[in-house]
Amino acid sequence: MPGIQLDLNESGRGSFFMEEDGKRVAEMVISVANSNLTVFHTEVSEELKGQGVSTQLLDTMVAYARANNLRVIPLCAFVSVQFRRHPEKFKDISNQDWHKPR
Repeated sequence: MPGIQLDLNESGRGSFFMEEDGKRVAEMVISVANSNLTVFHTEVSEELKGQGVSTQLLDTMVAYARANNLRVIPLCAFVSVQFRRHPEKFKDISNQDWHKPR
């Protein structure tokens, strides 16, 4: 199985992704701004479903957030569910205040 790569443009938008034969087969769409990493969407091709690829994307994103002192805003349903199911695993990077008015 191919490794996960990060593609982030100069404005902080991009994704963690996996390619196979030049085609993206898994992707977690993100943006990085103001010390936050926002996860918008996670998608895995039908061929790779059930093989733990979403979890690999999540683990890679979490490691990146920790290494770069970022707080995660989980707008993606998959990531949001994981953060709610396992708060102890993610409390150090979870941005609990992102939805509060300023």
